Amino acid sequence: MNLPHPQPSSDQAQHLHQLFDEAWEATLRRKPELATAMGDKRHGGRLEDASPAVEAEAFADARRFLAAAQAVDRDALSPTDRNSLDLFVHGLQDELVYEAFVGYRRMTLGAIDGFQNDLAELLTVSPVSTKGEVEQVLARLAAYPRRVDQELVRLREGMALGWVPPRVVLDRVLAALDAQLAAVVDVSPFFEAFASLGSDISAADQESLRARARHAVVKQVLPAQLRLRDFVAGEYAAAAPASGALGSYPGGAAVYAATVRSQTTTDLSPAEIHAIGLREVARLRGEIDKVMQAMQWQGDFASFVLHLRTDAAYFYATPEALLTSYRDIAKRIDAELPRLFAELPRAPYGIRAMPAFTGPDAAEYYQPPPLDGSRPGWFNANAEGFRTRPKWDQETLTAHEAVPGHHLQMARAAELGELPKFRRAAWFTAYGEGWAVYAETLGFELGLYQDPASRFGHLQGQIFRAARLVVDPGLHVMGWDRQRAIDYLVAQTGMNLGNVESEVDRYISIPGQALGYMIGKLKITELRDRAKAQLGERFDIRRFHMALLDQGALPLSMLEREVDVWIAAEAARH
Repeated sequence: MNLPHPQPSSDQAQHLHQLFDEAWEATLRRKPELATAMGDKRHGGRLEDASPAVEAEAFADARRFLAAAQAVDRDALSPTDRNSLDLFVHGLQDELVYEAFVGYRRMTLGAIDGFQNDLAELLTVSPVSTKGEVEQVLARLAAYPRRVDQELVRLREGMALGWVPPRVVLDRVLAALDAQLAAVVDVSPFFEAFASLGSDISAADQESLRARARHAVVKQVLPAQLRLRDFVAGEYAAAAPASGALGSYPGGAAVYAATVRSQTTTDLSPAEIHAIGLREVARLRGEIDKVMQAMQWQGDFASFVLHLRTDAAYFYATPEALLTSYRDIAKRIDAELPRLFAELPRAPYGIRAMPAFTGPDAAEYYQPPPLDGSRPGWFNANAEGFRTRPKWDQETLTAHEAVPGHHLQMARAAELGELPKFRRAAWFTAYGEGWAVYAETLGFELGLYQDPASRFGHLQGQIFRAARLVVDPGLHVMGWDRQRAIDYLVAQTGMNLGNVESEVDRYISIPGQALGYMIGKLKITELRDRAKAQLGERFDIRRFHMALLDQGALPLSMLEREVDVWIAAEAARH
């Protein structure tokens, strides 16, 4: 459903929607990269201004918008507008929590995501159908050296405050930068967008634009990346601590508490989350034992996973074969979705290989369509890692990244035209990743996991998310070192060592993010069980799933509130 934006029915509602629009426009002006991702081309020739003045302005605006929102008479609003107001306030309050954490905000280089990869990622979603759009991309390439200089100022500020990522994270940053710098220009991630310009651009203009792009990459982008690399390899790495535990940084325990609240949208403490993780790991290991019995495996868990990870029969011989298999699985799922969902998003999705510079150990990821529907969603699969991506892992991963996981949820949200734009674009890790992990469990109802090996692949994905609840607090506030986290994950999940090392470094550089997955999934499962118990034979799984999806992304407390409202309405409907 993509309804026109309704006219607010009261002065309070009209004022509120004007506030939403003003805040949204301010966000897109300050974050032109976000505007591009959302399909808004007005700011496509600029990069974010990372100056102190603009940063201060953003926090000042957040305080101003928050005060204005809190002055709105909530009782005068419709239920939808009350939810929008609650979400707006939640987002602003969460943003302002981090204002005081200057050092933490200056650690912008990460093991997987990070400033070092931002331009390359931006270019994958930058439109190049018209000459004007290509000129915008060229303007961004020209602006990049100044943007790098601004980031170097921020990184040095963080360094002075005692906030530098550990060396293991910086090694991954350097590896990404080295791959970008070593690439031949025509296959560089910074040139990739120019390889397929719009067919309406004349051949002569395409040749000219590509020549200018090559010049910009060689003379502007790569020298800027080299400056960044030299800084990271030199004085920044020299200041890197041995541990990336947040608790070891100045005021780091308070930062971790904030990230846990933000990423889980709950009041659970790190200790409570750690305990939930231990419980879920034990439960899932019991389910894995049943799979081992079904496969008549006589050895222990370690030998079982060694077999599954080394038998050539479980792997494809080429990256292309791996991608073809993902696409075949997705087609099978597509045909079954109407049994579980009353409505499906109109936006299509595709499956493509991740950029080679991300490396064979990087985790797969999804890119959503923009709000205007001008691009499909993309499941970005790590084809470079085909030697370590087993066949038995593919079904659960497709369910997570594509359908019924991220694509179904995020594309649906983008098409909820009755909601303000900030809600259609909203993201909460506990909701979005929680939905995707829950979506993996729907595979049983969609005809997946028919053989024991695929069932193990599903359970391994689940136990991995549970083990994160143990490891993330362990690393940041409970005294675990990196090796202990790696050893625990390998022992409990049987995951490939290279993937585990990459994941642990990700947890170090994005504290708390890994907690949202299983916490969100457990809440969604709890809500489904509640709805089935209260509605009995009146429970309709198709309608329940739309109740979860048709408000867009929500904090878990709001999701629970909305499901309880839906249960009451369903009970009254019959």
